[in-house]
Amino acid sequence: MSGSQSPATSEPTTSEPTTSESTTSGKIPVTVLTGYLGAGKTTLLNRILTENHGKRYAVIVNEFGEIGIDNDLVVGADEEVFEMNNGCVCCTVRGDLIRIMDGLVKRRGKFDAIIVETTGLADPAPVAQTFFVDQDVGEAARLDAVVTVADAKWLSERLKDAPEAKNQVAFADVILLNKADLVSEADLARVEGEIRGINPYAKLHRTTNCDVPIDAVLGRNAFDLGRILDLEPDFLEEGHHHHHDDDMQSFSARIDGPVDPEKFMPWISNLTTIQGPDILRCKGIVSFPDEPRRFVFQGVHMILDGDLQAEWKAGEDRSSRVVFIGRKLDAEAIKAGFLDCAA
Repeated sequence: MSGSQSPATSEPTTSEPTTSESTTSGKIPVTVLTGYLGAGKTTLLNRILTENHGKRYAVIVNEFGEIGIDNDLVVGADEEVFEMNNGCVCCTVRGDLIRIMDGLVKRRGKFDAIIVETTGLADPAPVAQTFFVDQDVGEAARLDAVVTVADAKWLSERLKDAPEAKNQVAFADVILLNKADLVSEADLARVEGEIRGINPYAKLHRTTNCDVPIDAVLGRNAFDLGRILDLEPDFLEEGHHHHHDDDMQSFSARIDGPVDPEKFMPWISNLTTIQGPDILRCKGIVSFPDEPRRFVFQGVHMILDGDLQAEWKAGEDRSSRVVFIGRKLDAEAIKAGFLDCAA
């Protein structure tokens, strides 16, 4: 796990964390846009592409399933990359995501960021993993956030019969609870409780027609937990929890001080290697002794990435905190393992 080098594609299952200096600056930010069928992903995407925000976005959409971009927005679709009528750039997926990313990297400078829209039946994990396991992609782009659009009217039903919908909620850094105008306040509160039972840590917005400020979903830098904690100090605290889903777990652990990197690095690598299939997401911000910068990591299943980011501020609480979201995890054992890493 390194900010200067992503895991080689020959070993996609795990990588050893390092404390090399962050190289995220200059990388192309990528937002993964997901959500179950009919939730409103296309509505959000079209808002992004047509709003007068002065930014240019490259958009990667699946070649099957839902239509990613309304036809009246497209100037021409013969080429893989083409200009949109608002100055954005769009590319259609005709092959592998990595190949598309490689092509976009060669055109960097023509757009400000990349949006990957998955189909409504997609598990976001493989898309997110792409930015960790492929070295070329990892060196050129960084995963900015996973944004999930959820249908306020039908999400409860989908959580019962569609594992993909539950995974989309669990993976999210930002969740739009869309179509909020179609349900009562009591129903909204109930659905939000169900969401928080799966994922207590995502930023949650109630929306109608995905009407939300663009900066609420793009440019979040959601994996810079230092920045998020500056905005929401209780982001990783136990008090952030609501009731838990029966088969989906989310828990955090805290050390009031630094951790020993010689203990922490092998521990997190071993944990994700062994229990990776059941770890949907993990992330954390930890303090190392005599290190002025925060070490921030994130993981998707068995894939880890992390680096040293912003410096700790003078007088700041240099506690170390980790978050796990998954299934069939021994929460107490994982918490105990983390606490054993204390310096």
